[in-house]
Amino acid sequence: MKNYQTKAVDQNNIPPKSAPPSVEDYMTKDLITFKTDTDINLVINSLLENRISGAPVLDNNGKVVGLIDDKDCLKVLFGNVYNRLPATRDTVSNYMSNVMKSISVHSNILDAATMFVSSPYKRLMVVDESGKLMGQISRRDILRAIKDMT
Repeated sequence: MKNYQTKAVDQNNIPPKSAPPSVEDYMTKDLITFKTDTDINLVINSLLENRISGAPVLDNNGKVVGLIDDKDCLKVLFGNVYNRLPATRDTVSNYMSNVMKSISVHSNILDAATMFVSSPYKRLMVVDESGKLMGQISRRDILRAIKDMT
């Protein structure tokens, strides 16, 4: 009988550990964004046409000041139809949320997945060191990364 516990491990046969893919590898870089003064009806049309559920809202300097998503846009119904108010030219600023979470462009998908699992967020704004918006990563993007890794 051989005692396998005393056998030396051949370091050449152990595959090297690879780092998880970068957030930058899976994030959406060409984002649809809106300004705070964009007409809410244009936002609804854009979300539908582009088959997206939400987008960042930027100020005039390009800084992220909020998010507008399909849930936020549902509030239009309550303001106009439900209350029988005349249709107005409401803007994104009336409906957007300023509750958002960001992640560094230098993070990896494991970091992003950890944030998703421990919070209700469905998308994270990807920013550089100065806070500039570089892209967005969603739960679906992490699923793509998992698929690619297996």
